[in-house]
Amino acid sequence: MAILTVEDIIEATGGELLSEDSKTFSGVSIDSRKISEGEVFFAIRGDKFDGHDFLTNALVKGSGAIVGIRPESLPAGKVIICVNDTLRSLQDLAHFLRMRRKIPVVAVTGSNGKTTTKEMIYQILSGKYRTLKNEGNLNNHIGLPLSLTRLHPDDEVVVLEMGMNASGEIRRLCEIAVPSHGVITNIGSAHVGMLGSYEAVRAAKLEILEGLSVAVVNADNDFLMQGLERTKDFEGEMITFAVNNEAHVMARDVRATKTGSDFLLEIKGNGGATVNLKVHGLFNVYNALAASAVTFSLGMSIDEIRAALGAYSGFPMRFEVIEKNGITVINDSYNANPSSVEKSVKELVRLGSGGRVVAVLGDMRELDEFSEKEHRAIGRMISETGVDVFVAVGEMMNMAAEESASEKSGAAAPEVFTYIDADSAKDNIMAILRPGDTVLVKGSRSMTMEKIIEGITDAV
Repeated sequence: MAILTVEDIIEATGGELLSEDSKTFSGVSIDSRKISEGEVFFAIRGDKFDGHDFLTNALVKGSGAIVGIRPESLPAGKVIICVNDTLRSLQDLAHFLRMRRKIPVVAVTGSNGKTTTKEMIYQILSGKYRTLKNEGNLNNHIGLPLSLTRLHPDDEVVVLEMGMNASGEIRRLCEIAVPSHGVITNIGSAHVGMLGSYEAVRAAKLEILEGLSVAVVNADNDFLMQGLERTKDFEGEMITFAVNNEAHVMARDVRATKTGSDFLLEIKGNGGATVNLKVHGLFNVYNALAASAVTFSLGMSIDEIRAALGAYSGFPMRFEVIEKNGITVINDSYNANPSSVEKSVKELVRLGSGGRVVAVLGDMRELDEFSEKEHRAIGRMISETGVDVFVAVGEMMNMAAEESASEKSGAAAPEVFTYIDADSAKDNIMAILRPGDTVLVKGSRSMTMEKIIEGITDAV
């Protein structure tokens, strides 16, 4: 953590010092419940809260506060700085701290795989460099600047996941973080309901290109590559990765194993190495390729990349494979959108080992007017991929069940079960499953599909 001075904060934010005390701060907090001694509190206004309401509590442990409303009285021994906009000031401070350091900053965006790719990049780089990352998915206009305030004087590289819900948000995050290297994992249907079209989603993701020295992109994602062809003003180096199309960084001879995937990592003009990846799914091979491409550009050797990827162990609830009661359970319940559901279902079928393959899918949220169309498309996909049993959870996924109930493309329709929510599915899931099944559980975060996982793993 960088030591922050009052002078730093005033220079970065243009704020007015209301108190007479001059202190240094050991960190930044926006949560009065979790603030630590020595930290400075930013009283952020949100849609459902106002940090100013918790100022008194924050100052019990905190050493000062950045406020947008002048307090009626100034607390003794605490620094109070008044600014026009506390959120903007947090972002300005993060930008100020980043610009003091001439180090690489890697930004990762895409419709799927952002967090895993970011973690793989961190796993590789941290073996050689002191590396800062944003924790979890603190990837928005609040979480990203908070992460940057943790920048230590000894840090040598930063890895930041960038999320978005609207046009212009990636551009704003790039203004704050000023990335030197960018990764676009893929372009899919995430957030299409909010942005209104797939083209708008792509345009929003491509905002990351502005000002990059190096861009790493998925050459197997045709929709992404078509968008890049129309991008005429990018002047940096473009590095591609792929499994199928020729690219700078490739995975050849991909093989599913009991513990994950093996593949030959090839970097054009620099040889190759066999990677033993301990996470399942072809999409994770793509994530590993993206991480390999950007870290190689930052000076990591192929052997260092191979070793670090081999040590990566993944995240709970992200295609996490669990063996229980003779059933292979794939816990992919962290979140869902149409493209990630399709990828996961295809991996389910690929991993099925002799028994039935069972897809337990919950509603995909944030699709708005696209919701019925996308859910019905999932139903057709289910019936065409060889799924034996389809358990549909939620009102919209029940439409997918209707679509999958008839025979499609010469394949037998799956056996279908429908439930209105995760609780009812949990209560009935073990009556559906049998030993030898391979089961995928996936849905949007708000569907709490992990309850169904509990129904399987807790069964006696």
